[in-house]
Amino acid sequence: MKTYLQKNGMRLAAVLVIGLAVALGAIPTDPALVGMAMAAPLMVGDTSMEEFKRILEDQGKAWEEFRKANDQLLKAKAEGKAVADLEAKVAKIGEALDKVGDLKQQFESAVEKMQRPGTGSAEEKQMLAIEVKNFNLMRVTDAAASGKQLVGGQVTEEHYLLYKSGLFKFMRTGNLEALSGDERKAMIAGGDPDGGYLLPPPTVGRMVKRMYEQSIMRQIATIQAVSGPFLEGISDTGEADAGWVSETGARNETTTPQLGKYRIEAHEMYAAPRASQQLIDDAAVDVEGYLADKVADKFGRVEGAAFWTGNGVGQPRGLADYPTAATADSSRAWGTFEHVNTGANGAFYTTQFDPVHDLMGACKDWVLQNGIFVMRREVRTAARKLKESTTNRYLWEPGMQQGQPERLMGYPARVDQYMPALATGSLSLAFGDFREAYTVVDRIGVRTLRDPYTAKPYIVFYSTKRTGGGAVNFEAVKFLRFSA
Repeated sequence: MKTYLQKNGMRLAAVLVIGLAVALGAIPTDPALVGMAMAAPLMVGDTSMEEFKRILEDQGKAWEEFRKANDQLLKAKAEGKAVADLEAKVAKIGEALDKVGDLKQQFESAVEKMQRPGTGSAEEKQMLAIEVKNFNLMRVTDAAASGKQLVGGQVTEEHYLLYKSGLFKFMRTGNLEALSGDERKAMIAGGDPDGGYLLPPPTVGRMVKRMYEQSIMRQIATIQAVSGPFLEGISDTGEADAGWVSETGARNETTTPQLGKYRIEAHEMYAAPRASQQLIDDAAVDVEGYLADKVADKFGRVEGAAFWTGNGVGQPRGLADYPTAATADSSRAWGTFEHVNTGANGAFYTTQFDPVHDLMGACKDWVLQNGIFVMRREVRTAARKLKESTTNRYLWEPGMQQGQPERLMGYPARVDQYMPALATGSLSLAFGDFREAYTVVDRIGVRTLRDPYTAKPYIVFYSTKRTGGGAVNFEAVKFLRFSA
């Protein structure tokens, strides 16, 4: 796919680089060679984004050469040396930089035009339509949760692009008056300074991706987005009875399966990364990227711990916070997980792996089909030393190829350091189908408030997100309890 930027923006960037290179003497001034160099931009229409990145890096090197030349000029003047040649060189580069300013403006205009609806490919238009739809959904759910009336109705694609532009400009400057009239109007529709603004869906997506990479529970559990404050569902905790009967035999009433109900609330968590106003004023600062990286990192660590050990009060209830019992599925009360003891406090009983065999043996077939091990790092260290009791064979298999996980008894083995620390009675190893056992609830939308007052001279970006979690199937996961 060739976007407008690939066809035109890259050429402009290449012209910019070559113009600087000629001025700096990096490209010979022989007419034939210059002609070949200036023809290069005509051939960059198919340049990949990686090559384009390298072009921009070359541009940075050229700019550094200019700074060096100017430093040489200043030093020569201070030492009283002849500076005519250096002044001529710097002046020549200065003329080139003036042209660069014009080219940069053309480049930015090309990017702006590419971002407008109707100028990109069919795929780009489709992605923009999805973004706008998700943004409107975020606005509706956010207004409903806060009890406020939705302002401005449905946001159009044009207004959405203005909102994105205005939001990150406001994040940088903190001045709504610095925005254009259309941008201010779009910002009013998307939020308010007191309550914070909704981050655009792509930025929220970047956050979720980072959180996914950090929190293993997001990789193995069920993730459910909700538009309200909670998720409710039905638990099938029993089965119907049946039996054989003769042709004329009596047919008595059979057992009716029992249904349960679960409810997972979305609790609020926050992050407040900050940056100095001087740093934000620098045009090189990517406010969108800064927010996405910092907030995602904080959210990921906070929720990662809660998904395992949270108590469910104002936060998700962690998988290891539920009660456990050493009883089978058929006799254990719903709401309680099964555990198998290792036979030693805070450790494995011997170098044999019999307790893990027992753990897997307690699982039903449907659990084994999608089973994985999850454990603390120190448990993995100990598990690598354990052997099968009958054959004395090591049951740990390291992943020897890219993308191949470590395995324990043939099942993938993952490490999550947010699990309970290894100690007497700790639940530091679990096995089962976590997608069936645990559900993470995400309320759509992340709100961010720009706060320039409470931490001067820093600007605080106060972001909030609502996330919940809870167990929904107590037969899908079993714990190894490190207890005698």
